[in-house]
Amino acid sequence: MNCIINRRAQFSASHRYWLPELSVGENNQRFGACTRAPGHGHNYVLYVSMVGELDEYGMVLNLSDVKHIIKREVTSQLDFSYLNEAWQEFDQTLPTTENIARVIWKRLAPHLPLVRIQLFEHPDLWSNYYGNNMEAYLTISTHFSAAHRLARPDLSYEENCEIYGKCARPNGHGHNYHLEVTIKGEIDPRTGMIADLVAFQKAVDDYVVEPFDHTFLNKDVAYFADVVPTAEHIAIHIRDLLCGPIQEIGAQLYKVKLIESPNNSCEVYCTEPEKMSSVAQVREATLVG
Repeated sequence: MNCIINRRAQFSASHRYWLPELSVGENNQRFGACTRAPGHGHNYVLYVSMVGELDEYGMVLNLSDVKHIIKREVTSQLDFSYLNEAWQEFDQTLPTTENIARVIWKRLAPHLPLVRIQLFEHPDLWSNYYGNNMEAYLTISTHFSAAHRLARPDLSYEENCEIYGKCARPNGHGHNYHLEVTIKGEIDPRTGMIADLVAFQKAVDDYVVEPFDHTFLNKDVAYFADVVPTAEHIAIHIRDLLCGPIQEIGAQLYKVKLIESPNNSCEVYCTEPEKMSSVAQVREATLVG
């Protein structure tokens, strides 16, 4: 039986986005505050996903061995380091979140049966890498607060209550929506980026957060005049709003995840969800200890 296991690790490090072939003004325009010398730091959180057959002891791998491999190959070298100078891979390609994840894969792949590297630079910014050359995934998370009412205009109040329950009450109700937007693309061999992170964040803010925040969706967002603003419909509309702007910044929108409450969320894709491998349907075990 195959099983995917996930091992968590962490390290603290600093880095700087700066290309010597660009002028000060060009660096500032491209990288903003990330150009400031001598750099800035993060508490990185790393998840290493591995796959294998269960052995006679009920394990895919000995976690003590996994822990020591990750420490030896990655965290002992990166913890409290200046990433630009820590590894030779960062001499030519900047240590962005997505590129660090790619290089960590390269360092661990000879030792572990990897299926994914997930690296959090911040709780609101992370990258997934699946070993596919220079292709990587980058996710930002944000939020907006809005009210809505779930009711179809062609149905009576009683019929809507039958379908939507309390959500059909005439004055609506509100949520603090949590939004995760994932893009995919090729890592630029010089900048280390899938796309300009500032432009990515601006697209999400301009097309979603600003128009949706502190609104009554049914009345303030034209799309929902005729569409019931369920979490599913909201996520689909956000996907449709962002596909074009994300293409304009040189990436592809991959996934939109909308968390309406701790108990209710949905995900929509620009294409059919990609399978990580033939083991995508086996159970996942998260091992943190």
